[in-house]
Amino acid sequence: MCYTIELAYPLVVIFISSLTLKGCDCRLDALAGANIISVVWTTVPCGFAGISSCRRGFFFPFKRLEFEGFCPGKTRGHSGLTLGAACSMSGSMPFYQKHHRHYDRSYRSTEAESKMRHYQSSSWLTAGSSTSSRSRGLNVSSHSGLEESRLSPLPKKAKPSYLAVDKENQIIGYVVPIFRGSQEFATGLSDKEEARVRDTAAYMARRDLFTSGLEMERSEVISRKEAMRESAERISQNKRIHEHEEHFKRMNKDSLMHPPEFVIKPRSHTVWEKQCVRLHCTVSGWPDPSVVWYKNNVAIDPLASPGKYKLESRYSVHSLEISKCDFDDTAQYRVSAMNSEGELSAFASVVVKRFKGEVDETLPVPRLGPVSEYGITFQIHIVDTFGVSFGREGETMSLGCTVIIYPALHRYQPEIQWYRDDVLLTPSKWTHVHWSGDRTTLTLTHLNKEDEGLYTLRVSTKSGYETYSAYVFVRDADAEVEGAPGAPLDVRCLDANKDYIIVSWKQPAIDRGSSILGYFVDRCEVGTTHWVQCNDTPVKFARFPVTGLVEGRSYVFRVRSVNKSGISRLSRVSEPVAAMDPADRARMRGTSAPWTGQIIVTEEEPAEGVVPGRPLELKVTEATKNYVVLSWKPPGEKGLESIMYYVEKCVSGTDSWQRVNTEIPVKSPRFALFDLAEGKSYYFRVRCCNSAGVGEPSEPTEAITVGDKLDIPSAPGKVVPTRNTDTSVVVSWEASSDAVELVGYYIEGSVVGSNVWEPCNNKPVKGTRFICHGLMTGEQYVFRVRAVNAAGLSDFSQISEPVEVKAAIGGGIPHASPAPPYGITILECVRDSMVLAWKQPTFIGGADITGYFVDYREVIDGVPGKWHEANIKAVSERAYRVSDLKENRKYQFQVRAANMAGVGIPSMPSDTFLCEEWTIAVPGPPHDLQVREVRNDSLVLLWKPPVYQGRDPVNGFYVDIKEANAPEEAWKGVNTKATEKTYIKVQNLKEGEMYVLRVRAQNKAGVGKTSEVTEPVPAVTKPGTKEIVVDVDDDGIVSLNFECGNMTPDSKFVWSKNYEDIPDSNRLNVETKGNKSKAVFSSLGEEDTGVYSCLVTHTDGASSSYSLTDEELKRLLLVSHDHKFPIIPLKSDLAVELQEKGKVRFWLQAEKISANGKVDYVFNDNVLTQGEKYKMNFDKNTGVIEMLIDSLTPADEGTYTFQLTDGKATNQSSLVLIGDVFKQLQKESEFQRKEWFRKQGPHFIEGLGYEVTPECCVILKCKVGNMKKETSAHWYKDGHEIKADEHLGFAEGVLKLEIAQISRKDAGVYEVVLKDDRGKDTSTLNLTDQGFKDLMNEVFGFIASSSTPLKITSTDEGIRLYTFVSYYNDLLQVTWHYKDSAIAFSDRIKSGVVGEQLWLQITNPTEKDMGKYAIEFNDGKGGLRRTVELSGQAFDDAFAEFQRLQAAAVAERNRARVAGGLPDVVTIQEGKALNLTCNISGNPVPEVTWLKNDREITSDEHCILKFESGKFASFTITAVNTSDSGKYSILVKNKYGTESGDFT
Repeated sequence: MCYTIELAYPLVVIFISSLTLKGCDCRLDALAGANIISVVWTTVPCGFAGISSCRRGFFFPFKRLEFEGFCPGKTRGHSGLTLGAACSMSGSMPFYQKHHRHYDRSYRSTEAESKMRHYQSSSWLTAGSSTSSRSRGLNVSSHSGLEESRLSPLPKKAKPSYLAVDKENQIIGYVVPIFRGSQEFATGLSDKEEARVRDTAAYMARRDLFTSGLEMERSEVISRKEAMRESAERISQNKRIHEHEEHFKRMNKDSLMHPPEFVIKPRSHTVWEKQCVRLHCTVSGWPDPSVVWYKNNVAIDPLASPGKYKLESRYSVHSLEISKCDFDDTAQYRVSAMNSEGELSAFASVVVKRFKGEVDETLPVPRLGPVSEYGITFQIHIVDTFGVSFGREGETMSLGCTVIIYPALHRYQPEIQWYRDDVLLTPSKWTHVHWSGDRTTLTLTHLNKEDEGLYTLRVSTKSGYETYSAYVFVRDADAEVEGAPGAPLDVRCLDANKDYIIVSWKQPAIDRGSSILGYFVDRCEVGTTHWVQCNDTPVKFARFPVTGLVEGRSYVFRVRSVNKSGISRLSRVSEPVAAMDPADRARMRGTSAPWTGQIIVTEEEPAEGVVPGRPLELKVTEATKNYVVLSWKPPGEKGLESIMYYVEKCVSGTDSWQRVNTEIPVKSPRFALFDLAEGKSYYFRVRCCNSAGVGEPSEPTEAITVGDKLDIPSAPGKVVPTRNTDTSVVVSWEASSDAVELVGYYIEGSVVGSNVWEPCNNKPVKGTRFICHGLMTGEQYVFRVRAVNAAGLSDFSQISEPVEVKAAIGGGIPHASPAPPYGITILECVRDSMVLAWKQPTFIGGADITGYFVDYREVIDGVPGKWHEANIKAVSERAYRVSDLKENRKYQFQVRAANMAGVGIPSMPSDTFLCEEWTIAVPGPPHDLQVREVRNDSLVLLWKPPVYQGRDPVNGFYVDIKEANAPEEAWKGVNTKATEKTYIKVQNLKEGEMYVLRVRAQNKAGVGKTSEVTEPVPAVTKPGTKEIVVDVDDDGIVSLNFECGNMTPDSKFVWSKNYEDIPDSNRLNVETKGNKSKAVFSSLGEEDTGVYSCLVTHTDGASSSYSLTDEELKRLLLVSHDHKFPIIPLKSDLAVELQEKGKVRFWLQAEKISANGKVDYVFNDNVLTQGEKYKMNFDKNTGVIEMLIDSLTPADEGTYTFQLTDGKATNQSSLVLIGDVFKQLQKESEFQRKEWFRKQGPHFIEGLGYEVTPECCVILKCKVGNMKKETSAHWYKDGHEIKADEHLGFAEGVLKLEIAQISRKDAGVYEVVLKDDRGKDTSTLNLTDQGFKDLMNEVFGFIASSSTPLKITSTDEGIRLYTFVSYYNDLLQVTWHYKDSAIAFSDRIKSGVVGEQLWLQITNPTEKDMGKYAIEFNDGKGGLRRTVELSGQAFDDAFAEFQRLQAAAVAERNRARVAGGLPDVVTIQEGKALNLTCNISGNPVPEVTWLKNDREITSDEHCILKFESGKFASFTITAVNTSDSGKYSILVKNKYGTESGDFT
């Protein structure tokens, strides 16, 4: 098998066994395991030695090149290939190169070192003498080494060397001088001689290339044999060397190899903007470590930024120099040292700071130290400089400076370089550089906007360099068509292939009032003047794939922008680019990387008749609404003949594949598809083809929807202008968030009040800070910024605050940087560090604070020392640990705040603090106290836990409060129990009072130090303050809404949970629009409970909170469910009622229903419709829905349902009418129907009833209606008419029947009958049994209510209790109670009624009868009770009266008494006998005395007086005569009294 390798120019054919250059009789033996390079010259042109450079590699003008010891692994540590240049070097090779596979200094023994030094001295002399007429030596170590060699040529007396040295100046081999572009060293030949030698060498190479095939085959056979032999020898030799090395390593392992170690680490630096900084470090290790520098973990490539970075490595000392530092250089830098034993890194930070005014660009640049050139140190001065310049497209501009070099040496010329935006400028048709010996001039022959930028002149000598910079602005030329936009700029060609090129450009800054509709791309073949428009319709995307190119031809491109007014001027044409395979282009350009020793072997001849396989890694690299670009890799098979490709597409959702390029297959592994339907999705796949046929398709892509995949950037954030000079302003802004493929920013300015905006730059700037020049002094300007990428220009940012154009120094306005912080305290102290805390500045400047810088200084005996920086990178928290302090030393601190406008002035120095370790058991002070949500009666306090925990962890906090002006002893606790939270709501404040607060932390050991006291806070609700409102939308989504009425343009809503950042942002989505912000719960659940707060920045403390408790969560979930599945609310459910004529009405009422609401009336799952039986009504204004049925039948028994629908809201209500419920309703309906017919004649409005008057008179009455004169009313009791009323004479009235002093005989059934010619109606009242009982109970109620209070009186028998009623009825039932118990009547205790008096008699009372007595009237409802207390004085008085009456009664009863029997007058005939007898009573038996004419008479024969049995007294006159006439009396007497009886 034959293989080819592209080693240089021309074609080189290499065999596996040996490498031979065709036609040159030159063989390259590359055997596995070789590690030494040597060159064997077989045929060398006279007077020539060395290797000349060509575009891609090295041209070897020799007959035979032999690689005797090539080691691919070794060359990776060096920048290029090292080749031997002496024909006899193998004879003088030192012994240690013969015995060691890896040659390095640390492998040497003492003897080896001595021989090495001897060998070096002899080599210098030998090489110098043998080649002095040929060439000078070149030490090649790295790219930076080459750069250094140009800046620092060898001294005059130095001898040329052919020894290759590493970064430590240690010899590693031999070199052949490599000629590079600028020919930094002399060849020893004149220009004509060099040209002649080059032509001769080329001729020899061409001649030998076409030698006969026989000679070539013979040479190949010999090469194979020799290579095989030499390979076997080398393998054996390498094995012996390896065994020797392993033995040596085992014997000297400890002293031989060790990992890298930093002897001196790089130190952090803080420098001013535009100054230089150099980082140093010293590294030891064996094998010698390779050192790489990183910036923010990205390797630094000096060639990527010429002049920006410079790397040096000498004698294990490594350095990184950064020139012209700007803000972007503020970063963490890492130096990594690595060898076979390990890797070690060291870190350093660089902080670039900016003056508040403009940085003086002539600030001294740190030197690298004087580097002598010809023994002289040069001083460079750049004078007569150019300033900020303004030009217009199409004009010519020259920039010049005078350069003074001291001391001035004849014919010595410095290196003059011009840069634009740190990119080195090379002479071209657009830029001409002229150097006259003392003045340099850069001429821009035809200005375009691409020429805008910062121009820098760099003058370099071996002693150092000086730079000068100024900005050049290029404005758009006047439009050829009025209103046409500006021309695009920076047209470039990307991803060029055989028949396809992507053209990109940047959008112009101005559109002249009409937005740009798109761009036209034109192409022109190099060598012609014929321009062809590539797109028929304008493309809005700033990239466009141009197809249909001819392979191998070169093209240039230009772009025009278009708006509705017209087409812009032409852009500057692009650089020429060839339509060819990238590999072929690289081969022609010679831009491949230096040879690393890797030989890439490919098959020499393609295989014929083989169908190619599938293309690999097909993907969509770019997609817009105008086109889609596909890219892929060729199939993996090697040696296939020329491959082309077919592209196929398929609409998503179908299986139909359609070939896109049906006529001509594409040659490039790229393809752009046009004419795709926007919004549709497609699949794509690719097939390979050649003369053998078409291969299998690749794997299809994912479904691609046609449309712009790159979004236009968001508008930049806040714009902050600050004063700079009398004609310029520094404009800073916040970068666009989430911008993709950002090209840069355009800035516009406007004089306040003019409303005319002018571009400040016409070429996008990538930073977030720009100096706008050319402004009018004293005017006030406002600025705005917009971002740009390939998709287009963003919206403008908010307009900045006005700024007056005036020099910043002494301007008299506050700077945009923040005010100094204050209140520096110590939170923790250990042996070598302290933790500081401070308070936010009262004025944050023109933008948000981005961080803080802390400085410290030691105080010795009260004398403060020099300030040192504690942190290189700004810290965002208001607390910082200052490390590397000394124990028991005193320190002061100061803090500075920074924002996007710069770093503010430092705070006042803090108190002096002693750095000694805290050992107290209790915690340190909490810090960073913040007050939020201030209201008239409450506020919320937040804090951070102490840094110093004490012996045990903090387990709670106490909050104290007092009025601001109150003494220290007025502090009182807010919470009696420690809270574990770092926030608390303080309530019950006095409106308008000023308060201060503090916090203490506690652990198991106790309560620690108090925090710093807050600033005084007034308990006042600020005007316009609003609270968070909870809302549930129609879809059931729960959201928290907050509105702020006093927002500023910089204000932002900041939501938090439990006053901390929301842990899971997926659960809460924040939407902000204007002055309203909404936090929407994605799926409300138990994990969402907590306190939600919203803070509005850049306000006077606008904030609010909402507590989502478990109860509130349940409520919201119910409301959310109701909204998500809405129900039409009902005021009343479905009900039924009866109307006149017994109609049945089914009805319900909805609270709210729209005009689109609908109702379905369902009976037993059947929908009812309007008809003769069913009448439906739906009043949408009141929400009343009803259905009427005239009368119910058995068929109407069942379930009735009203189904409501209003949009997506639904509801229904059902009523079940079955069984007894239905029968009762049907019966009632029938009754109502009959009632209606009844009322058509005279009828009773109110049926017969009764009324009891206060006089206990019973009146039977009824209300009647629809009466007329002919109507009569008849009263009946128990069927017997008792009254008749005729000619009533009223249409409606009351009929009455009065029953006075009702008694049981009045019980019965009463009836009233109304009748006339229209009909009759009857009303009955049953006053029997229960009816009569109820009536009497009502009567009894009136009697009871008329009763008088119970009173006490005494009789001769005992004590009597009594009450009077207005009317007594025999049916009245009363109960007497003694001590709440019914009295059991006996002979001693009796009750009775006398007239209207009801009494209770207690005969012969005793003290046992004392107590509470009551009479209870029974009226069937609960009765009425009258009570009296018979005890105490009442009882004593009654009892005494009883005794008196009793004594009087005894006397009255036992006194002498004439009971009767004596007449008043007695008339009797004379001579007759008279006998009168009377009853005498008395105890004791009274004495009886008879008197005549008041004189006592005695018994004799004529008058016989007798008193018998103590009861009977008789008076007898035996013979009456006239003398017996007179007044007679009987007188009875005992001790109780005397009584007499008279008769005549």
